[in-house]
Amino acid sequence: LPLRVRRIRAGRNQPGLRPQHLSGLEIVRDLCDGKLNGGEIGSTEITFTPGKIKGGTHIADTKTAGSVCLLMQVAMPCVLFAASPSELHLKGGTNAEMAPQIDYTVMVFKPIIEKFNFTFNCDIKKRGYYPQGGGEVVVRMSPVKELSPINLTERGTVTKIYGRAFVAGALPIKLAKDMSSAAVRCIRKEIRDLYINIQPVREPDDQAVGTGSGIIIVAETSTGCLLAGSSLGKRGKNSDKVGIEAAEMLLKNLKHGGTVDDSLQDQLIIFMALAKGVSRVKSGPITLHTQTAIHFAEQLTKAKFTVTKAEDEDPSNDTYIIECQGVGMINPNL
Repeated sequence: LPLRVRRIRAGRNQPGLRPQHLSGLEIVRDLCDGKLNGGEIGSTEITFTPGKIKGGTHIADTKTAGSVCLLMQVAMPCVLFAASPSELHLKGGTNAEMAPQIDYTVMVFKPIIEKFNFTFNCDIKKRGYYPQGGGEVVVRMSPVKELSPINLTERGTVTKIYGRAFVAGALPIKLAKDMSSAAVRCIRKEIRDLYINIQPVREPDDQAVGTGSGIIIVAETSTGCLLAGSSLGKRGKNSDKVGIEAAEMLLKNLKHGGTVDDSLQDQLIIFMALAKGVSRVKSGPITLHTQTAIHFAEQLTKAKFTVTKAEDEDPSNDTYIIECQGVGMINPNL
């Protein structure tokens, strides 16, 4: 059946498809021999007719700093149900504003999403930053027969905190060290007795295009939950501030007592909808992204979601249980 989407990004200051949205649509079209009408930058209406998902090697290039992580998110549910393994060459920004950083994808998204019972390999060939992009990652994955549901309801206690503060291009390593120590100082105020290891790194020149900086900090818990905070540097922004921003984001994510952070919350929805059986995830306040993801997952599949306030030991915790009766999508090719 053709899928028609109208009023794309209506009400935004820049309505219509952005380069990474278009690249995302194109890679899905290529993966499944589909047809796409209205596929140009700025377009506010598209019609998409899927064919059979075939896998294979595909290249998607935003030609901008558009996020490779968003491209990966779009393609992944498709390649899981393909006829053969896939190799995706995704080009654009690896560490860009308004999207997960590639480090988040590898350190947090990957280990948690693999609980749905599949694995993938993400090889960072080159990092690319705003505004020119130029990064490239290669994602390899094999299809599955079906996805298992997940149960992420026990947070446990924080057992370690680690991360990386990076600079690339023309920036000195001192900035990475400043970001790292500012972040550690900020976390120390709240969490005193835990070893915190945030490595300052300078990306090798042959593995990074352009100039960029940023930090990601991950907290791991006794039950295997991973929650993060991250921030990007930009011209005129004090490096201490970048570190503190990431630390505060991590602490905010730890405070609500959920098993996932704000960024992962909406990324789990499509997989919960496709899995076979009931998935449960405990989270902090439901983000607008998650509400939107649930709305569309229910429209596109027969999955049913319920969101209820968690009956918590600590009534001050603003936590919720996202529950989904998945559709148990079966890969017809396997």
